[in-house]
Amino acid sequence: MASLKDRLREVLLSNHLVTAEQMDEALQIHRSTGASLQKVLVEQGYVKEGDLLSAISQGLGIPPISLARMRLDPSLRTLIPREIAKQYQLVPVGCIGQILTVAMADPLNVFALDTITTMTGLTINPLLSTFKDIQQAIDLYYGTGVEETLQEIRDRNIVEIDPLATDGADPNQLLKLTQDAPVVRITDTILARAVTLRASDLLVEPMETTLRVRYRVDGVLQEEQSPPKSLHMGIVSRIKVMAELNIAEHRLPQDGHFTTQVEGRHVDFRVSILPASLGEKVCLRILDKSQSQLKLEDLSFTPEDLARIKMCAERPHGLILVTGPTGSGKTTTLYAMLDYIDKPDKNLVTVEDPVEYELEGINQVNAKADIGLTFARSLRAILRQDPDVIMVGEIRDAETADMAVKSALTGHLVLSTLHTNDAVGTIVRLVNMGVQPFLLNSCLAMVIAQRLVRKICLRCKQTYKPPQGLAKELGLLDPKGEPVMLAKGAGCAACGQSGYKGREVISEVLVLIPEIRELILKRAAEREIEQAARRAGMRSIRDNGLQRVVAHTTTLDEVFRTTLGEMVEE
Repeated sequence: MASLKDRLREVLLSNHLVTAEQMDEALQIHRSTGASLQKVLVEQGYVKEGDLLSAISQGLGIPPISLARMRLDPSLRTLIPREIAKQYQLVPVGCIGQILTVAMADPLNVFALDTITTMTGLTINPLLSTFKDIQQAIDLYYGTGVEETLQEIRDRNIVEIDPLATDGADPNQLLKLTQDAPVVRITDTILARAVTLRASDLLVEPMETTLRVRYRVDGVLQEEQSPPKSLHMGIVSRIKVMAELNIAEHRLPQDGHFTTQVEGRHVDFRVSILPASLGEKVCLRILDKSQSQLKLEDLSFTPEDLARIKMCAERPHGLILVTGPTGSGKTTTLYAMLDYIDKPDKNLVTVEDPVEYELEGINQVNAKADIGLTFARSLRAILRQDPDVIMVGEIRDAETADMAVKSALTGHLVLSTLHTNDAVGTIVRLVNMGVQPFLLNSCLAMVIAQRLVRKICLRCKQTYKPPQGLAKELGLLDPKGEPVMLAKGAGCAACGQSGYKGREVISEVLVLIPEIRELILKRAAEREIEQAARRAGMRSIRDNGLQRVVAHTTTLDEVFRTTLGEMVEE
């Protein structure tokens, strides 16, 4: 009788999903590493997970199950511990009589089936699910591991140090505290949870009687179960040790960074520690290297805007600016442009504060204002390095603006960011910073103003018809005058019940045409420049956002939240 792996091989080959050579290579990796055969096939790129799921289900007669919309019975957690569920990538979904139904990412794993059969004394009915769905279900079903660690902390006598005792805390006592197993585990769990949630920032904040831990996911802060305040100094000191900061200093701000491995990949954490009235507050910016190498095509610009961006990026000289508030993806856009521009015959140099991601083949300078290495001073030095393309992390002052403009005028392509609300406002801002209109007119090539909006979760997306009055006001009517169908997320396990998962760019792209250059020379009002840009084809950020609403990728709430700061009644 053929083994399950032989049957899987036969199914995949007969459906032409993999070649015989790919299957043999996957089996070899599976035997040498012990990793699941299905996981190896997907990770090696031999077969898509959806195709594999369908083939296993049809060929081996194992029914698939979608866990995202299911409510799992908490009482079943006692049958299979979290450690076993995580080890074998499975969750119990139902029990009738002596039959336990279990969703498994690898239903061919006979060791997993034997283990849970022996453990429960029940007959196991396996169902098929994806590794991603199983992991999300484990986190939702069993929790993130915080609860177990907190219980261990309650059972032990952890030393409590007053977070306001800035002069009395013994450094040796603090160092010993950072090596305490529960403190190490709870800190590691919090960091891992941030990565699992795809958070961009992690905040550890002392309150009056509690310690608050919050994660910024898709631009929105969310709070989860937090450790007791007695662990505040332990967690803060542990993070200081990881970032090689002074654990005895509690009165001054400190900045640092560290890299650690989470879920099999290297993640950078940028650390900022601020002495607050109730103790030290920690903010960690999470920089996942696996998500840094984005292409311009991945940033969801409209085809028209993408063509304009590529056209200006191919220019030999000029100034290209990306604007928007903090956290709007400006640096990611600049990195994607550098990736598009980068060629063996180009000398690319950046100056950043700090360098967020290391880009292969590009020279990156870390500005350090505390030792006098400012953007302007770095730029002067870079110009002596024969660059073709220069990226300046941010134009913060008149000196940097002047240097960027002069660099663009002397045969260099200069990319940078600026904090303004829209593209046309950038022109006015630069003039107010002291840049002469005739110089700006000669060098400015393009301005991209952008925001990030959350995308509707594909798992729980549902359509609805907006009110007639609102649809008419926003121009969301079909040719018959009826409101067009819009979409929103109902909330599910895959998106943490938020209805959103991931983000995309909405933007306005201003390319300087002769008419706009003439208006700049005349010091025309912002309104006149905007009207000229609209005539030349520029769509506002809000209009671009409404396009995405009609395309069912985001919601009206998101567009109004990021562009007007208002919520829309649906």
